[in-house]
Amino acid sequence: MSFLRQHGVALVAAKEIPPLLAQAIVATEDERFYQHHGIDAIGIGRAALFDATHRCLCQGASTITQQLVKDIYLHGSDRGLNKVIDAVVAFKVETKISKQQILADYLSEIPTGPGMYGIDEASCTYLGMLPLRLDLADEALLAGLAQAPSAYDPQLHPHAATIRRNEVLRAMLTEGDVTPAEVKTARLEPIIPERIAAGC
Repeated sequence: MSFLRQHGVALVAAKEIPPLLAQAIVATEDERFYQHHGIDAIGIGRAALFDATHRCLCQGASTITQQLVKDIYLHGSDRGLNKVIDAVVAFKVETKISKQQILADYLSEIPTGPGMYGIDEASCTYLGMLPLRLDLADEALLAGLAQAPSAYDPQLHPHAATIRRNEVLRAMLTEGDVTPAEVKTARLEPIIPERIAAGC
């Protein structure tokens, strides 16, 4: 995978992804991840309807698998013919690789800040520890970066990062991944924890 070599990204093993972090990513990026086979027909239909009624190309419908394929095999572009290739390859990937490993690969390579790729690097940079040591608030923060890492950089834009983290927590609550009490506790944490560890 030339993309990974080019950016010095090391793949994370599926067992190294905290379960709640995986749930946070799925809840915010691809809520039907465990039901579809690489292509989310429901998401495509919903996005097309929204775009048609609002006369824009506002919503994407890419699954986590499609995003992974786009970044690794299509040089980050899913325009034109690449959109069709993206869907075909995503379907093929899902026949060869487990959902858990697809998610781990995605979390290994997604942009997470200026010149940063992957959850491990973001976790060490922003929180001072590897993902397996994070709590719910931290995991929601990292999951929120996937949508727009520059806009939600917690060091440069703490207010925006806090809003995005709370959106992730709300999505997790809707999916039944966390309880209202857990969300309430997580929302009270500062966006950059005062208890940053020196352990990466």
